[in-house]
Amino acid sequence: MAGATRSLNTLLQKASVEDHEEILRASDASLKQSKKDTKSLHAKVVALLKLDKYEDALQILEDGEDILRDEAQLERSYALYKTGQLDEARKIAADIDDDRGSRHVEAQALYRLEDFQHSASLYRQLAQTHAPIDNEENDVRINGGATDAQLEWSRQGHLVQKRKPGREDLEAFELAYNAACASIARGELAQGEVLLRRSQDLCNASDDLTEAEKVAELLPIRVQQLYVLIRLGKTDEAGKLASQITPHEIPDASTQQVAENNRIAASPRIENPYLPHRVLHDATPIPKTDRLFTIQSDRLEENKMVLDLLISKYGGVITSTTKTLAEKPSPTISSHVNSVSVFNAAAHAQCHLGKIGIKHMLPLLEKRPLDVGLAMVVIQLYILTNNHGSAVTVLESLLKHLEASATSNDQDVRFAPGLVATTVSLYTLQGRKKQIRTELARAATYWRHKSKPPKSLLRAAGLALLESSKPDDQTTAREIYSTLDREDPSSKLAAAGFVAAHAFSTISIDEQANKLTPTSRLIADIDVSALEEAGVLQPKIEAEAAEAATRKRALDEKPKPAKKRLRKSRLPKDYDPNITPDPERWLPLRERSSYRPKGKKGRQKAAALTQGGVEKGGEPAATGSGKGGEGVIKAAGGGGGAKAKSKKKSKK
Repeated sequence: MAGATRSLNTLLQKASVEDHEEILRASDASLKQSKKDTKSLHAKVVALLKLDKYEDALQILEDGEDILRDEAQLERSYALYKTGQLDEARKIAADIDDDRGSRHVEAQALYRLEDFQHSASLYRQLAQTHAPIDNEENDVRINGGATDAQLEWSRQGHLVQKRKPGREDLEAFELAYNAACASIARGELAQGEVLLRRSQDLCNASDDLTEAEKVAELLPIRVQQLYVLIRLGKTDEAGKLASQITPHEIPDASTQQVAENNRIAASPRIENPYLPHRVLHDATPIPKTDRLFTIQSDRLEENKMVLDLLISKYGGVITSTTKTLAEKPSPTISSHVNSVSVFNAAAHAQCHLGKIGIKHMLPLLEKRPLDVGLAMVVIQLYILTNNHGSAVTVLESLLKHLEASATSNDQDVRFAPGLVATTVSLYTLQGRKKQIRTELARAATYWRHKSKPPKSLLRAAGLALLESSKPDDQTTAREIYSTLDREDPSSKLAAAGFVAAHAFSTISIDEQANKLTPTSRLIADIDVSALEEAGVLQPKIEAEAAEAATRKRALDEKPKPAKKRLRKSRLPKDYDPNITPDPERWLPLRERSSYRPKGKKGRQKAAALTQGGVEKGGEPAATGSGKGGEGVIKAAGGGGGAKAKSKKKSKK
């Protein structure tokens, strides 16, 4: 026993130990003599951690006595972190006081738990203190850069202290990669593309990596480059890069799925949606130690639902989305939950647009009146059909239901900047300026009493209210710009709004006015003489008002009767003014008194037409003969036909 212990002590007393297998063998030899030797168990745990055998190390710690766990708290927290038990690892590391290693483990556990704010705070504390271990300072900068990038992705960019890449970010490929991710998250795609190229060049030129390690490090960089090219619309370059990426060579299952997703997204057209559907749904399961971040898993889930809709799996999409919506009820401003609601509506409508799609979605909206995502889909379909009035009706109904709720979360949704912007946009289409000012004023009043008001919404509200002539609106504008100037004294926009809002008040504006560019500098390059010669251009608003007044005056005036054009008289060539015109000249020829039919049949027909007429003697004219004085009309030409027949027979 003493020999094994001396051998282990000799190894541990070396300045640096590279052969962890040898430490493990020596620990096992010592433990054969004494299974509860705390020092040997501790050494074995460290050796196992160095050899990436985290499960075995954790098992020894869990099976050991309390004294071992107390001595190896850092090792235990690290083993828990590496085996995916993040919350427990964070708690144990946080309980260790004044230990730099535990702060690293705690920061990493918080990073994987997506508590990026506290993780970034820990890395800033580590960066401000001396790093006793070589390359630790570089590791802190790399991990801090990754945390800042995640803050940008999670829409907490206001917590990032350094938002512009510096010279030091171009010295290592990991730093350049993290700076590129942060730029991409902010929407600075061009800068992100440049930084990714820099990261790729630094990785290729690194002397510390083997060729196999370079290939492993370059694959994630290329996957991110593919994402940027897709976002920039460079489809040709994206397709060429996608053909060079082989996802099965990526060791991490999470990065492998992201690579597959980006390759599918890079395709300009999906001829056969069943193929990418199989690729994404049959991907390698991701272990809990390498799980995706929420923003990544949400996008992958949404893309899978897109492919499900493309292959007409409407029932499956309805089932999965209904389950998700039941777990996370509306209303919410979560982009993922609202996207799931959109897919649910698309599945119910079987991807129909226009009136058919609206017909399927309106019953869903009646059942889920607080579903923001569903309401946005219906509004969009109405806009596509150029039915802005119905779109406004749906939006106002949603706002009314949100206002009726007493929950603070529902009120946050009601005055969410995106929803307010949608309302303002629809009112702008209808030219409803009064409603725009009212909506912005209500939203600004609500958010000014919150701890973190959205500055973009306050700026828009202040600008709209400054244009109003109502005293209440002017008062609200002064309060808004006072809040903005107090929260950000360096903002020239807030200072300019403060000066404009308080121009006619008794409050001193000298401090804010001094922040603005002097008027002399603003008009230094303006030629006053040229402006006077050019004349004064009538503002568009005044021109429209003058045109409207002209139209109004034109409508108020009584319409004048149109002048009738007198036609030239047309007289016959043989017209004689001394002769009186025939009064019956306008009657048809047969109706004139002078009309005389020609032929025997004509005369008989004329006689028949005058039945009951008066003769010269005053007696009625007899038109037929018969007994009893009955007037019987004979068929015209009846006897004549018989005579004609007899004549024809005699000729024969």
